[in-house]
Amino acid sequence: MIFQFPPSRHTLIPGLLLRQTRTWHRLEPRRQAARGFSGLTASISQGPTEPPLLSYTIPEHFSLIVSQFGDHPAVISRTPTTTRDALPHTPLHQLPLAAETALTFEMLDLVSNSLAHSLRSLGVKKGDRVAVSLGNCAEYASLTYAVFKLGAILVPLNPGFNAKQVTAALDHLGAKVLIIGAVTDLAYKPCRGRSNLPLLQAILPDLNSGSVEAPHVPSLEKVIVVDNSGSHPLVDFPALESCRSLTPFASLFEGFSTRASSQASRVVTPDSPLSPSEIVNIQFTSGTTSQPKAAMLSHTSILNNGALIGHRMGLNPSDRIICPPPLFHCFGAILGYMATATNASAILFPSPAFDPLASIKMVADHRGTGLYGVATMFVAMLELVAAQGNLVEPFISPTSITTFPRHLRKGIAAGSSVPESLMRRLYKILGLEDLVICYGMTETSPVSCMTTPTDPFEKRTASVGRVMPHTKVKVVDPSDRTKILPVGERGELAAAGYLVMEGYWGDEQKTREVRIPETDEEGVETIWVYSGDEARMDPDGYVEITGRIKDLIIRGGENIHPLEIENCLFQHPLIAEVSVVGVPDERYGESVGAFVILHKDAEAMKGEDWGQMSLKFGAKGAGEGKKLLSKNSVRDWVRTHLSSHLVPKHVFWIDEYPKTASGKIQKYKLRDMAKEIVAGRL
Repeated sequence: MIFQFPPSRHTLIPGLLLRQTRTWHRLEPRRQAARGFSGLTASISQGPTEPPLLSYTIPEHFSLIVSQFGDHPAVISRTPTTTRDALPHTPLHQLPLAAETALTFEMLDLVSNSLAHSLRSLGVKKGDRVAVSLGNCAEYASLTYAVFKLGAILVPLNPGFNAKQVTAALDHLGAKVLIIGAVTDLAYKPCRGRSNLPLLQAILPDLNSGSVEAPHVPSLEKVIVVDNSGSHPLVDFPALESCRSLTPFASLFEGFSTRASSQASRVVTPDSPLSPSEIVNIQFTSGTTSQPKAAMLSHTSILNNGALIGHRMGLNPSDRIICPPPLFHCFGAILGYMATATNASAILFPSPAFDPLASIKMVADHRGTGLYGVATMFVAMLELVAAQGNLVEPFISPTSITTFPRHLRKGIAAGSSVPESLMRRLYKILGLEDLVICYGMTETSPVSCMTTPTDPFEKRTASVGRVMPHTKVKVVDPSDRTKILPVGERGELAAAGYLVMEGYWGDEQKTREVRIPETDEEGVETIWVYSGDEARMDPDGYVEITGRIKDLIIRGGENIHPLEIENCLFQHPLIAEVSVVGVPDERYGESVGAFVILHKDAEAMKGEDWGQMSLKFGAKGAGEGKKLLSKNSVRDWVRTHLSSHLVPKHVFWIDEYPKTASGKIQKYKLRDMAKEIVAGRL
C-alpha cells in the first residue's frame, strides 16, 4: 500500500454520543406515534424534529469526532493480492487474498491533512472540482476529507467509465484535478483489472511531455495516479516515472512523517471560511435512464443525512460495518462512509470492487457487526454461503448454513427494491436481524425514507419505512402533482427538506423539472423533488415503493406493476434474480416480459429461442446434475400464485443484467433488448 499503519487499539470510549444514539433509537418510534403518524388520511407525512440538525461543516464535525474517538478504528481496507485459481488446492477461507490498511480517526485526520497540504501546493483551492476515480480503498477515504477540508468539491467518478465518459464528466464540471487508479478493479474478478493507460492517453495525448495538455478538458491541470498495478500482475501499465505528465499519488506523501509531527499539519485553513450551505460534493446520478446528471450536494445535506441514517439504524462507536457498495455512489459515500464517520463507527472495505468472498472474509476476520449491500450483492453472498463444499469455519458451521457468525446483526439494503423473500433469507442465513431498508435518490442526498430495527417485521420487509427526520414526503397524482392522494392509493413520491440538492451543475432546465418550489395556503414555500417512483403510504406513514411510474405495464388498459411479478418469481427455488418489463404487443398494447437469471445449480431447458439468446447474453450450455427449468414452468409458477393476466408472455434467459453504478437494473435497456428479440432481430 502507499501508506500502512499499525493496527489501532479497539478500546471503546463510552461517551455522550453513544448514549444519545441508543436513547434516540429506542424512543423514536414512540415519538412518531405521538406526533400523529398513526391514522393518516392523506398521503403526506413529516418526519421527527429530533435529533436536531447539525449546523457544522463536515470538517468541523469530523474534528469533534477525532477529539472524542481518536484512537478508534475509522477505516480498514483490503486490496487483493492473490487470484483464487493461483492456489487451486487451498481452502477458500485460507487464501491470502488481500493486504490490509487500518486507520484510526486520528490517523485519518493526519493523513487527510497531509493530502490537503499537498493538493494545495498543486494549486487546489476552495470551490475547485476534484474528480476521483478509485475503488473502495484507504486512499479514497483519506482524499475525501482532504478535499472537504480545502473547501474544494469532491466529484466521485465511476472507475468503470470509459475515456469518453470521463472526458465528458471532467469537461462538464470544469474539473481541475483528476485522481485515478492505474488499474480499475473489476467486480467478481480480483487481480484482473482494466488498465487505465488507454483512457489516460485519450485524455492526455502526450504522457511524456511533462505538462498536462488535455485538448478536450481545458480546465484540467493535474492528473494524479494511484499506482495499484502491484495488485494486478496480468495488467500492463508502465512505470509512473516514465509518464512525466502524470503525478504519482505517492509523491503527495513526501515528507509526511515530518509534517505529521508538526502542529501545522493538524490545521488546514481553506482560502476563505467554509459555510454549511456550500456545495461540497457533486454526484453524477447513476441513471436508470441513459442521461446521468450532476447533482450538487452541500455540507448540511450529506453530513446530516449520514448522521441521521446512523442514528436510525442504531450505529455506535463499537460497530464495524462492512461496506461493499462503492464510494463513488451515494450508498457507499453517505449511507456508508458518512453514516459511520458521524457516529464514530468503523467502516471496512473488503475489496476495491465487489467480491462476495472478500466480503464474507471481512465479516469473519474482523467480527463485523454490520453488512451493506444491494440485492444482487446479497444474492451473490448467499450463493457463496450455500455452496458449502469449500466453506468451513470461520465462515459458517460445516453442518448448517443457518449459523452465520452471531456478531453480524446490522445492515442496510438499498439501491433497488428488495423482495420480501430475499429479506427473510438475509435474516435467517446471515443473521441480519437488525437489517434496515433505505430509500432515496441522489437528488435528496440521498435517503428520505427508512425502516428501523424496531419496526414490525412485516413493515421491515414490505415497505421502505417512514419519513426521515427534518423531511417531508407525499404521494401525488402523477398527472396532477397538486393533488395529494388518499392513503393507500398509488402515485408519485416526492420529498422535501434540508436534504434537497441545490440543483444540477450547469443544467437549469433539468433542475427546474425536478426541483419544484410550491407555496402552501399559509404562504410558506417548500422545494419538492419528484422521484418518478410509484408509491403508496399507509395510515401509519409507512411507504411502499410499487415500481417506477415509467416501468408500469399497461396491458389492455389494465395497470400491471412489475414488482409484484418479480417478488413472486423471486420465490421460485430455481430462480436467483428476475426483472420484469413491458414488451410491445399488437393486441394488448403491452405484454409482460420476464428476464430470468437462474441459480447456479439450475439451467434453462434448451429450445425456446435458446440459440439467439445465447449469442446475445452468453447463456450457459448443458451441465450434468443441474435442475432444468422451462419457460412454461416460469409461467405456471406465476399463474399458480397470481392472477392470469400477470403471467409473462415472454420469458428471456439471461446471465447478467445491464446495471447502473449502484446496482440498479437498467430496465430501459432490457425493454430495448426485448423489442429486438421479439422482432427477430436478435
